[in-house]
Amino acid sequence: RQDKALVLEALKQNGFAFEFASEELRGDKEVLLQAMQQHGLAIECASQALRTDKEIVLAAVKMNGCALQYASGDLQGDEEVALEAAKQDGSALEFASRDLQASKAV
Repeated sequence: RQDKALVLEALKQNGFAFEFASEELRGDKEVLLQAMQQHGLAIECASQALRTDKEIVLAAVKMNGCALQYASGDLQGDEEVALEAAKQDGSALEFASRDLQASKAV
């Protein structure tokens, strides 16, 4: 749970293992990115800090548009993020902010 090398190795086989990593490792960008390679919705178990990281959220929604539901409120209202989510899965727009849902740009 706390050994980063061991967790990274486990994540290569099963991205779902991310939820069992220590709280510290669930806040580690490298560990989350590895988990997302196998499980696009791994961001669900990520720290709040990573859910506010635009680079991380963009990577997540490009793999699975519905990952938008786990992004911070600010990023759910970010047009670039919402558009990437919609490109991957049109139904992901239900997780965008109300303002973006009403916008003609999205």
